[in-house]
Amino acid sequence: MTRNRWRGLLRYGVFKALKLRWRLWRDHTPPRYYLAVCAIAKNEGPYLKEWIEWHRQQGVEKFYVYDNESTDCTKAALEPYIASGLVEYRYWPGQKQQLAAYDDCFERHRLETRWLAVIDLDEFIVPVKDRTIPDFLRRMEKFAVVEVNWLVYGSSGAKTREPGGVMARFRRHSLPTHYLNTHVKSIADPRRVCTMTGCHEAARLSGRAADSHGMRLKKNFRDRTPQQDVIRINHYAIKSYEEFLAKRARGRARKDTLRDLSYFEQYDLNDIEE
Repeated sequence: MTRNRWRGLLRYGVFKALKLRWRLWRDHTPPRYYLAVCAIAKNEGPYLKEWIEWHRQQGVEKFYVYDNESTDCTKAALEPYIASGLVEYRYWPGQKQQLAAYDDCFERHRLETRWLAVIDLDEFIVPVKDRTIPDFLRRMEKFAVVEVNWLVYGSSGAKTREPGGVMARFRRHSLPTHYLNTHVKSIADPRRVCTMTGCHEAARLSGRAADSHGMRLKKNFRDRTPQQDVIRINHYAIKSYEEFLAKRARGRARKDTLRDLSYFEQYDLNDIEE
């Protein structure tokens, strides 16, 4: 975890990080929101309403959405939420822009929110033992970052896209201990984090990182046993085969290459039905 922290600080810039830490130490502006979400989207329009409504019900107060050159109904789907102030929309063109968008989000909004969850549009945070995500986070306030494990959901045998929401259509998931579920996403205190090291881990300015049990992290997520009993992230990586092909055609947020077709087989895990 120390190595990961330094990777993030070097990416951000050590002197820039020291300057930021000094500024934040002096700034005591109270955050406007307790929990916000940052995400970059490309042609995810049909899924946005379910994703936003789910997380709003779980206690998210603000969404910072970066639109990476969408050509579908993304902007139209977001319009009611933009008008209400729930979503702050930013058009963000270019290739391999995921980390750049995260950098911008932290720089613009680190004083606005107590916690910032950095997730994708195919990921749904599910509090298991708490009524809402903030109820969980209030026990974690001594930490700078909380890392939450995936629970990968497969296609449930669906070949084509059918009516209905993602969470209702795909009810079969992987074994909790599957190696893919070692992956995490971060919920960070943006006053103690400069930005993201990658799409999974945050670069801490100060403080410690914890798992969902509130234990200090000492190992990389790949070397830890997945935890989904307190809180988890449902990861609908492929959905139906038709939807996976559409996702593949959109390209990747951090790489120029398309996903290999074997990606579908790798993530099509349907071991347990809810």
